[in-house]
Amino acid sequence: MDWKNLPGSNNVEDRRGGGGGGGGIPGGGVAVGGGAAIIIALIGWFFGIDTSSITGGGQTQPQSQTQTQSQARQQSQTGQGQTAPASDESYQFVDKILGSTEQVWGDIFKANGRTYKDPSLVLYSGTTTSACGQADSAVGPFYCPSDQKVYLDTDFFAQMKQQLGGGGDFAQAYVITHEVGHHVQNLLGISDKVERAQRSASSEAAANKYSVGLELQADCFAGVWGNKTQSQTNLTQQDVQTAINTATAIGDDALQKASRGYVVPDSFTHGTSQQRVNWFMTGFKSGDPGKCDTFGNLLN
Repeated sequence: MDWKNLPGSNNVEDRRGGGGGGGGIPGGGVAVGGGAAIIIALIGWFFGIDTSSITGGGQTQPQSQTQTQSQARQQSQTGQGQTAPASDESYQFVDKILGSTEQVWGDIFKANGRTYKDPSLVLYSGTTTSACGQADSAVGPFYCPSDQKVYLDTDFFAQMKQQLGGGGDFAQAYVITHEVGHHVQNLLGISDKVERAQRSASSEAAANKYSVGLELQADCFAGVWGNKTQSQTNLTQQDVQTAINTATAIGDDALQKASRGYVVPDSFTHGTSQQRVNWFMTGFKSGDPGKCDTFGNLLN
């Protein structure tokens, strides 16, 4: 994958090496419970990471959006946890992948009479703060809709390679573009629809189905990005296979089977390995986000 051919971005915020806010947000935290807590615990087990600070004690209520956004603005204004943009290859890679998503989704939105708002991507090491609560390496990459930022500890890529067999530039790009896919969902109002549907769901298992739809659609959107950039990056079948390997490794069924020896489908929040591969390839083969209807009649 020749990622250096891609356009760069002006929206990467490098907080590595500066502490990133250290102790996090007093009284805040990431809202984690039910199926999400199970998946985080499983990922922690698979990566050999202690996730007790995230999942321990049940669900943690997030701090109010107003307060967390205010703290995030203060951190940005004071430069807390930030360093000058780095010239290392990790930074350059993330910068190029993010820049290419801006181009791809900007063109798609424009073709549909809409305006795409670029997200920011925060690079950090260890811990940092977000408008959704404290971020640390145990959580893995995530998108926060409250500040419209993707958070990424680049050590996650080393963990992918060492413990999930998910190495390779295109596999890493898949992770980033999946999170940007959540930003697209946020802009289109899909995330809000899912949240409302989950609140009125009859059970946790029913609510989890909406979460699965959301995650699989983000996989499909990542595939759309891959389709639109394959000529620029000179993708090979081997590159595509690395993304397929990663999607396979992080399916709910694969993670649960690896940790406990059996699976509990009602607890799935991201989809099975086969579902994740199928939807990524749907986006990759078509290049059409309109083909990414992972909800069926769920949101009707």
